[in-house]
Amino acid sequence: MAQLTANDFQVSFEKDADADIVVINTCGFIKDAKQESIDTILQHVRAKERGQVKKLYVMGCLAERYMKDLKKEIPDVDQYFGVNSLKEIISSIGGNYKADLIGERHLTTPSHYAYLKISEGCNRNCTFCAIPMMRGKHISKPVDEIIKEANNLAAKGVKELILIAQDLTYYGIDLYKKNQFAFLLENLSEVKGIEWIRLHYAYPAGFPEDAIKVIRQKSNICKYIDMPVQHINYRILALMQRGHSREQTIQLLQKIRQEIPGVALRTTIIVGFPGETQEEFDELLDFISIYKFDRLGVFMYSPEEDTKAYKLPDNVPDEVKKERMEKIMDVQQSISLKLNIGKVDKVFQTIIDRQEGEYFIGRTEFDSPEIDNEVLISSNNKDLLIGNFYPVKVSKADYFDLFGTISQF
Repeated sequence: MAQLTANDFQVSFEKDADADIVVINTCGFIKDAKQESIDTILQHVRAKERGQVKKLYVMGCLAERYMKDLKKEIPDVDQYFGVNSLKEIISSIGGNYKADLIGERHLTTPSHYAYLKISEGCNRNCTFCAIPMMRGKHISKPVDEIIKEANNLAAKGVKELILIAQDLTYYGIDLYKKNQFAFLLENLSEVKGIEWIRLHYAYPAGFPEDAIKVIRQKSNICKYIDMPVQHINYRILALMQRGHSREQTIQLLQKIRQEIPGVALRTTIIVGFPGETQEEFDELLDFISIYKFDRLGVFMYSPEEDTKAYKLPDNVPDEVKKERMEKIMDVQQSISLKLNIGKVDKVFQTIIDRQEGEYFIGRTEFDSPEIDNEVLISSNNKDLLIGNFYPVKVSKADYFDLFGTISQF
């Protein structure tokens, strides 16, 4: 978007934008996301047939993975591009790629927070995952490039950086021949204007323990770690080729909680992996009940073409997968309610994301945008500003939201 703007195009990030040229960025990871991508392409093909769109381009993971099939099945798209074709896309639209704009970007989030990708690709060998075949091997961005982008974002008014990658905790091994995630965090924490740094997609195997100390010591690194464990049964973890055992997972969770008091741990779980028995699922359910993640998402296993797990018989019926998913969410709902009730009468620094009806909607450092808990504050507080921080005293809690009023520390 920054490249196009520099070429004097008017650019907007809207699904239903009124535009002559439409570029659709796609996902090719899981069934639902692939279907959403295809539906969006077809929607704009119909708009092109009606004369509402002159040119239609498709880019991203779905195009990378299924280029040949897409060209055959949906030929009305003017051109398809893979995941690393930025120069070609700009040229096809009629612009000139400008190398000096590296690190420049348009925000598609609210102006006070931004996602910051620190690497691309993945070197892991999870048998259920197609990401490496779409995004390639792990490639770390140099530290100085990341810091430059962070400074640019801070200059735009961004106060919260959400670090993302296919694998945050592999950072630097390819580029510097050793893990440099802790070093990167130390440098990012010095960027003026950034008040929160949040960590997403921290792989458990090989978690850099020196990063734990940095997270504990730096006040602007949120005490929040998103760590997808996927399962806990030894046999299933081995079939998934996750690279961590039950014992290693538990030891890491205990270490993080001991060394970062009050840390919020988010995870994702897969149910219905090929061959998952009732006993193995029960072990997973017991694990979740005992270790009580602050945030948890669960996916039903779906076969992905060309992955190793695709060769395994998908022998857990869909209705059983759904039942297992619902059981986990029932347990997590109870955990979430109990944890939230424990926050009543306490005060939390809260960033205001938006206003909806009679409430300002905010988040604590323990919550990421769109996927985690929110704090609802009565809009009687007319002076609240979007993107500002306020001390909020929690007065009431439900399963996934907190209610509060502006307080003073």
